Amino acid sequence: MKAIGLMSGTSLDGIDAALVRIAPNGNGYGLELLRFQTVPFDAELRRALVAALPPNEGSVSLVAALHRALGEAFAAAAGAIAAGESVGYVASHGQTVWHDGERHVTLQLGDAFVIREAARATVCYDFRSADCAAGGHGAPLVPYVDELLFAGSGEDRVALNIGGIANLTVLPRDGAAWAFDTGPGTMLLDAFVRERTRGASAYDAGGSLAAAGSIDQPLLEAMLSDDYFHLPPPKTTGRERFGAQFLARHGDRLARVNVEDGSATLTELTAITIAHAIEAAGMAAAHTIVSGGGTRNATLFARLAERLPHARVELSDAMGIPADAKEAMFFALLGYETLRGRVATLPRATGADRAVPLGAIAPFQLETLLAEIERELRAGAVA
Repeated sequence: MKAIGLMSGTSLDGIDAALVRIAPNGNGYGLELLRFQTVPFDAELRRALVAALPPNEGSVSLVAALHRALGEAFAAAAGAIAAGESVGYVASHGQTVWHDGERHVTLQLGDAFVIREAARATVCYDFRSADCAAGGHGAPLVPYVDELLFAGSGEDRVALNIGGIANLTVLPRDGAAWAFDTGPGTMLLDAFVRERTRGASAYDAGGSLAAAGSIDQPLLEAMLSDDYFHLPPPKTTGRERFGAQFLARHGDRLARVNVEDGSATLTELTAITIAHAIEAAGMAAAHTIVSGGGTRNATLFARLAERLPHARVELSDAMGIPADAKEAMFFALLGYETLRGRVATLPRATGADRAVPLGAIAPFQLETLLAEIERELRAGAVA
């Protein structure tokens, strides 16, 4: 079955849209990427989104308007990636505007019914709320698919995603998977570069600024003192902790460094916190499979590899999952699990009391869709 996965993360760079082909195979799946693109947010929508996010205080009217506007943006992204092809369903993660995992509170915007009307297809959405209701953080969710596709290899593996926030899935060769957010991915670096260049650059392209700078060790150590880095899993985080307010707390020290040294220091913060998390998990020599937009930062990737000298660190492309497209692809697969009514969480990763089915459904010719899924499952069981 062809399906579309839509994802917008903490980096706020736009909507990742993946057109995939999913084929059930026993208890697992074949997952093939057909097309992928990132559709940038237009400037007005991004400004409105930033205004509603921490540390700013939004309003009910602003959130309601954003819910509609983001629905239209996600619908447009789905239409662009479909390019006229018929799809079985769309799975939309939406845009997180608030996440407090410890209090089991999460909110993603992007009206699924607007997407349904535009796509003329069933939409699976609101993937995090079910886990929160079961006592979990509502994140991370992608580790369920990491285990489904990457586990059972006979080797220790770590599936690492570096977006605005970095998260990893620990896949021991002889044990159960577990996962957590390690802390900032590129979020702090992006915000710092945008501020220092007065908006001329939205991120450190290729890591060139960091490559030209030197690490400010006292500043790095001050940042590493944040409580989050010392909390045990399960744990999740987001812009509520590692947004502009984090940079403001270190504003005096940051003001004394140039843009290159600041970029180098923030890049090292991401690399060292990821590496420490992997080492603390006992996976310092594991095959580390990296995805996410942060992989485009060559300096960050190199610093991470240097801090994990005994590990094989490579892009998820080597596993048949393009690094930029992974999360959108995986939410498409989570949508298939929603339609099957299967549990699709790892409570040891989210902290939930039990594993639960995820997602809500905005139905469009649902009976026909479910019948097609049943046919595919029968064919996959025979195969």
